[in-house]
Amino acid sequence: MDTVQGADTPEADLARRITACPPGEAREAEAQLYRLLAPRVRRYGLRHLRDAHAAADLMQHVMTLTIEHLRSGRVREPERVLSFVLGTCRMTVMDQRRTEHRREDLLERCTVAPEDQLLVSRLAAPLAGVQRLDLAAEMSTAPGVQHRLEDIPFDPASGEVLYLARLSLVRQLPEHTTTLRLLAVEPDGTRELGRYAFHHAPWR
Repeated sequence: MDTVQGADTPEADLARRITACPPGEAREAEAQLYRLLAPRVRRYGLRHLRDAHAAADLMQHVMTLTIEHLRSGRVREPERVLSFVLGTCRMTVMDQRRTEHRREDLLERCTVAPEDQLLVSRLAAPLAGVQRLDLAAEMSTAPGVQHRLEDIPFDPASGEVLYLARLSLVRQLPEHTTTLRLLAVEPDGTRELGRYAFHHAPWR
């Protein structure tokens, strides 16, 4: 991503216009800023995340956060909006990588014994600022069929969501993998916060 800054750059002018107006009344400037910077954020995501869907989620999250901060005056130097966008990209990618590493550690430790009744897992996720959280589940035995739990309870400060499954039901199923996705529900759509895989094999 190009990090050249300047008080007379197009993005700096648009950022100042958004900040100077009451929140939500600079729609045209917001749209122009989105069109100008969103492709750069997407390229950053493709380079560092190497996944088109993850890059699109990053683009949506970063640009939404940027415009919200400009509206509320929380970008102290609007002329440096490009630095704010780049810094947000870096922090978001770092959070996602930390979540992925914690998820991998969790999966390595996730085993149950024949006498266990519940599977209890802590799904690590960056929850700061999330207002509503949904959980989507898909089983490898029924690809493309998703079950969704809406508005699940969570504590944003904890950085994790508690997931419980009754093993008496799981044990009736053949060998399979269940994929869970935590989705932040936002005004412009949903944003994936984490993806978690649980593999079930009958106890031998």
